Amino acid sequence: MKQLTCPINGTRSIAEFIYGGELRPMPDPQSVDDSIWAAYVFHRDGAPGVKREWWCHSPSNTWFIAERHTVTDEILRTYLYGEEA
Repeated sequence: MKQLTCPINGTRSIAEFIYGGELRPMPDPQSVDDSIWAAYVFHRDGAPGVKREWWCHSPSNTWFIAERHTVTDEILRTYLYGEEA
């Protein structure tokens, strides 16, 4: 069974988690034009490699970041947002 480690609740079955998408910096919607905003909403970097992704432990509603290698599907580490170092 595949498992994922929540930084708050520990290691759990992957069935308890919801994928939230790749972590990307959001442009300021008040200062960008429509083409930049559309690129943020619709374009993704599909290149293989290590990605920083949002995940949620659904029973506790804990959102956190997971660094995952998309080729091997290996989770390298998990941490709460703001605790990158």
